[in-house]
Amino acid sequence: MSAALLQSYVYQAVKPSGQKSYGFKSASDESSLAEILRRDNLLLQRAWRLPGSGSMPKGTSTKDEVALNEQLETLLTRGVSLVEALEVSATVVSAECRPRVEKLREMVSAGTGFAGACQQVGGFDDVTIAVYRAAERTGDLGSAAGRLSEAARRKQTIAARAVTVMIYPAVIFTVSILLFTGILMFLVPMIAGQIRELGGTIPWFSEYVFSVGEWMRAHMAAVLLGAGGAIFLIVALRAKILEGLGWLGRLVPVIANLMITVEMARFFSVMAAMTRSGVPLAEALAGATGVISDSNLRGQLDKLRRGLVEGGTFRTLIEEVDAMPLATRRLLIAGERGGDLESVFDALSGDMSTEVERKATRLLAMLEPAAILAMFALLAPLIMAIAIPLMTIRTQVGQ
Repeated sequence: MSAALLQSYVYQAVKPSGQKSYGFKSASDESSLAEILRRDNLLLQRAWRLPGSGSMPKGTSTKDEVALNEQLETLLTRGVSLVEALEVSATVVSAECRPRVEKLREMVSAGTGFAGACQQVGGFDDVTIAVYRAAERTGDLGSAAGRLSEAARRKQTIAARAVTVMIYPAVIFTVSILLFTGILMFLVPMIAGQIRELGGTIPWFSEYVFSVGEWMRAHMAAVLLGAGGAIFLIVALRAKILEGLGWLGRLVPVIANLMITVEMARFFSVMAAMTRSGVPLAEALAGATGVISDSNLRGQLDKLRRGLVEGGTFRTLIEEVDAMPLATRRLLIAGERGGDLESVFDALSGDMSTEVERKATRLLAMLEPAAILAMFALLAPLIMAIAIPLMTIRTQVGQ
């Protein structure tokens, strides 16, 4: 059973005070919309579905994963029933996730297995469902939820650091563009008029910059419309843009190194959670490899998984995964020989997370002067276009 498509609605509702309220909400149908609004103390009066708005429900956010699994671990390990634990968990997740958890409670109360209910409700990835399913077989769902919570916390930390690295150059670039546009549109035309009044020869480069600034000033509405269109395209094509930036990032060694370390940290975190919950190693590899985007490493891990399914030994097959550092492979072999591969996965996840922090800090230290130089390179032509004719006219006046 697949999750129902979400539709976007414009709604009219009534507050407890009698005031009307209007807004946008996504729901599978009007009855679901009415239920969502009821939780916000709103009574639905009318709803208009926006055409072509069908979309798959969003996945559970990392923040909600942490809150849900932490609550399940706390309650289940202390003897609280799963139905009661889900009832409490619905109060600690976000408003967007609450209907999903309440639906889980209803299905579990009706006799559906927890992993099966998660799959039917939607919003949970294959790794989470596999861990829940394995934990149900062993009867240790509380501990499995704790391991998923820990993996989600590490994912949250890594993602936050990665976002910090991306935000800094994005802010500098945005500020640079705004300054460049503002100077070109408002300051340059004003100074150009004064320079022309002084007479003298104006270099072709300055004349060109002055002409562009004066045109932008005279056609401000068109410029603003074009800027709005560019912003719309960036938002609409953000997935493709991010994909392209990721491809470009892999061409820069220091960024590529950070990206692969981030993926390795997530990979070992997922492997630790799955193997500790009793998921077979080959099955765990099938799920965890999904977090790897590097084609070389992903291909080698897929080959490792196929080798295990065909009866190969882990210690032999892991040697062929040369995309992993030699020290990492030696640790994995030692863990497999000692029969405690799960602990090695967990330790490597922690080590990789620390390495992400170190490499991200180093990259930020390199980005700071690079961003300042990029801003100067963007603004320098405007400064030169203004300064050169001023110095030329001053020289001519002096003669």
